[in-house]
Amino acid sequence: MNPQDTHPYDDIIHLPHPVSKKHPRMSPLNRAAQFSPFAALTGHEDAIQETARLTDSYVDLEEDWKELLDEQLQQLKKNLAQRPACEVTYFQPDRKKDGGSYVTVRRNVKKIEEHSRRIVFTDGTDLPIEQIFSIRGDL
Repeated sequence: MNPQDTHPYDDIIHLPHPVSKKHPRMSPLNRAAQFSPFAALTGHEDAIQETARLTDSYVDLEEDWKELLDEQLQQLKKNLAQRPACEVTYFQPDRKKDGGSYVTVRRNVKKIEEHSRRIVFTDGTDLPIEQIFSIRGDL
């Protein structure tokens, strides 16, 4: 071997890899995480998706429609002993933005609470009467 063929690390190149006695070896997963891309705007993608999500507007019912609903509720009230099954469409406000969605459920009516203005179903769920859009079924 010629003196010109020597490299500056020849004296340490064949030594074993040093292992720290103080610090445990990093797991491959944690090591890989160091090189993962950095998301500078955390939550930005979620905010964009939330903005793009569509909601329905609440429809104010006309007086004749309100009267029809009131008649239907009175009919349900007369037949509560039979636990009438009905399909109720109601407006469910969105918790994150203006508007909401119209939801239809099919349930049996247990009672109508006039003081709290709620319709209670046999499964324990209840709805505010003001949010009901339509009622169909065993009236």
